[in-house]
Amino acid sequence: MSATGLLAGCGIVVTRPAAQATSLAEAIRAAGGRAILFPVIEILDTTDTRPLIKVIDRLETYNLAIFISPNAVERAMRQITARRTWPPGLRAAAIGTGGVKELQRLGINEVIAPTQSSDSEGLLVLPQLQVVAGQRVVIFRGDGGRELLGDTLTARGAQVEYVECYRRVRPHADAAPLLKAWAHHEVHAVTVTSSEGLRNLFEMVGEPGLSWLRRTPVFVPHLRIAAVARELGCGHVMESAPGDAGLIEALQQWATVR
Repeated sequence: MSATGLLAGCGIVVTRPAAQATSLAEAIRAAGGRAILFPVIEILDTTDTRPLIKVIDRLETYNLAIFISPNAVERAMRQITARRTWPPGLRAAAIGTGGVKELQRLGINEVIAPTQSSDSEGLLVLPQLQVVAGQRVVIFRGDGGRELLGDTLTARGAQVEYVECYRRVRPHADAAPLLKAWAHHEVHAVTVTSSEGLRNLFEMVGEPGLSWLRRTPVFVPHLRIAAVARELGCGHVMESAPGDAGLIEALQQWATVR
């Protein structure tokens, strides 16, 4: 079997927000699989953009801007480019390859980012974030989320400010087509890229879909998501390397032995 056909005959559920699902779906199709799009998080603008605008208007006063996700890049940079240019002395950092690629697409080429893991822990161990005493750091993120990044940088002497540039909600989606695909044995694996998204998925499929979901292999790119999956009763949890490439590699390895 050729490398491009390892997922032939496999229906793979992609649960990413609609705007971020394309690249993974295309990679699944390129490997011979069928991508079943079922977004479990919807990304919306913040209800009050005034705090974001205030930060943008004094962006040159910061030493480092950190973008938590591709959504943070997309939503924040949309506002930034509409109001001003990126300050030449402002360093940018991102968590995950998606955020890095989006920043580079927008002309910010030198991006601090972890290569071994796509999380706050991976960013915090980088040399560029060790000596930050006296520096001003702004963290662009969605509503809520972990405080580890800000707390650690504050402990290292930085002045940290969070600003929300989007919010996450559970979509009002019709799960019937997905449940029908499961009933017809057309769903072979599920990919989930956030703990919040996984919890949403459990709520969205409802009681009829829980037994199918718990029996279906679930592929996740982080041990925290894997832990949540096991807590929710998933019987086949596969942890992959970060990013689309990691998920595809894990899916292909699974497909050769399933």
